[in-house]
Amino acid sequence: MGQHHDHHGSSGRLGLAFFLNLAFTIIEFIGGALTNSVAIMADAVHDLGDTLAIGLAWTLDRVGRKEADDGFTYGYHRLSLLGALINGAILIIGSLWIMTEALPRLINPQMPDAAGMIWLAILGVSVNGFAAYKLSGGKTLNEKVLNWHLLEDVLGWVAVLIISIVLLFVEWPILDPILSIAFTLFILINVLKRLSQTIRLFLQAAPDNRIAEETREKLQALEHVAEIHHLHVWSLDGERHVLSAHLLLDKPINSDTQNTVKMAVKAALNEYGFAHTTIELEQSAETCRDSQ
Repeated sequence: MGQHHDHHGSSGRLGLAFFLNLAFTIIEFIGGALTNSVAIMADAVHDLGDTLAIGLAWTLDRVGRKEADDGFTYGYHRLSLLGALINGAILIIGSLWIMTEALPRLINPQMPDAAGMIWLAILGVSVNGFAAYKLSGGKTLNEKVLNWHLLEDVLGWVAVLIISIVLLFVEWPILDPILSIAFTLFILINVLKRLSQTIRLFLQAAPDNRIAEETREKLQALEHVAEIHHLHVWSLDGERHVLSAHLLLDKPINSDTQNTVKMAVKAALNEYGFAHTTIELEQSAETCRDSQ
């Protein structure tokens, strides 16, 4: 009952954060256009990415509860990788658009509406701060990660607030495109890092080379294991990892000894918390059915 309540609490917090960010992102784009501020437009792109991420997390929080079926035998967790790719592509396109707007203003700066920027910055700190506060009570990994993103947004809006206050007293319009370029580069660096990892997981690369190496060594050290082949480690979504392997035994063993080997395998792999493991034991005289 408590776990069921926590699932609903998680979904409710993510839903609230999504609608808050969606509404504010729309306000940002409109406000950025009205105040003639590319810095605000750049932060709007950043918030758009967070909105998409929260929306994806909210959707997966609901869809992820579905049991595996004949169509998706591993469940629906891998959809998060598809969402991450779409999210990354949108952020890259948006960031490049901001760059085309901001770079010319380094040569020909345009004075933004500083007073309007201040009001938007205050609203930005309030909305993102409230959303971060709501997610801070969450226990799921999704909520914790998104909470850090929202705290980054709060700091971004504090920077906009400081710049807009400066512009009220000093006519330095070049500060606006400089801030927007800084925001955009920050977005691009983080997006490219995440995209690189996401593409690796899509290609079923090992989430960490260390895991494959360590598990091979631990399984090889088990009694009666003469050889290991077809060892595969990959990840469903970056959090839930999968392992499969064939273990060639050093001599024919009976069912009781097989059970002992299986328990030893379980103990050896326990610390890695694999979501799924498939281990095939091959008798010493047996030919591997997967060999070419």
